[in-house]
Amino acid sequence: MHQLTRRATLQLGGLSALITGRAAMAAPLAVLTLWGPPAGPSIVLAHAIESGALRHVADNVRFRVWRNPDELRAGLTSKTMDLFILPTQVAANLHNRGLGVRLVNVMTNGLLYVVAPHGGPPTLPALKGRSIAIPYRNDMPDLLFRRLLAAHGLSLDADLQVQFTGSPIEALQLLLAGRIETALIPEPAATAAIVRSAASGKTLSRAIDIQQVWGEVTGRSAVLPQAGLGVSASFYEQHPQTVAALRDALIAATASAVANPARAASDAAAMLEMPWPVLEQSVPYSNLVATRAAEARPALEDMFRTLAESDPRIIGGSLPPADFYL
Repeated sequence: MHQLTRRATLQLGGLSALITGRAAMAAPLAVLTLWGPPAGPSIVLAHAIESGALRHVADNVRFRVWRNPDELRAGLTSKTMDLFILPTQVAANLHNRGLGVRLVNVMTNGLLYVVAPHGGPPTLPALKGRSIAIPYRNDMPDLLFRRLLAAHGLSLDADLQVQFTGSPIEALQLLLAGRIETALIPEPAATAAIVRSAASGKTLSRAIDIQQVWGEVTGRSAVLPQAGLGVSASFYEQHPQTVAALRDALIAATASAVANPARAASDAAAMLEMPWPVLEQSVPYSNLVATRAAEARPALEDMFRTLAESDPRIIGGSLPPADFYL
């Protein structure tokens, strides 16, 4: 009966087609709240909710935005967040510090770019002496950028004029106002900067693809497993089938968003409070994936090791144990 149910489900197609037989047996929760930043992977969450792909997961699925890493950490320590998109390095750090965070999947293989006026610096060494805005000091964008600069013999503090901001939107505003020469920003903020500049008669572009630089520096592929879905240990212990159903539904939702970015953007615009044309144009640059954490473990550990070379505290002292990767 299990096999017949699964076969019938697959024949229906649509975004819920990939739920497993085991996950399908779980009764939907009454309410489920998903948290995410105003970044590429959250487009997938919003699309999954609006398309009805999560109806088998919960009767009422809500999406809430966290605006900065401090807000995220506060929610996790206060146990008011159970399912959330977060930087994978933050997930590893929190798990190693005993906060019970486990990683369900990886939702982007990198979405960071250096945005600059068209014809701007094409390489990291060419940034020397220039000003740059970077969101979230001592968090993922800052840590990654410092590591890549060091590989080129550069120091962020000594060789660039850095201005830290509280969000990617603040960074792009400085860039648009001409108060800064370049900005390190993720999608969809990078696309927003380019679209807004065109409307004002200026021309900005993605001068440096950080994912490509990562591949060059590490000698591996341009895969930067930057963010994914995390779950609190307590929620996972109580609702493992719900987490499995959500994980599998996001596989289909990701494929749908990549294939039809206009539909995904329309679904996400209100939740992320961003114009749908910006979200639509950002999808191809967001490197959206839905890779199970256990499958992504080699790439994640490569990234964690590289980031932790300068300071193991970045990942909480050591590589996370096997049970971190669901």
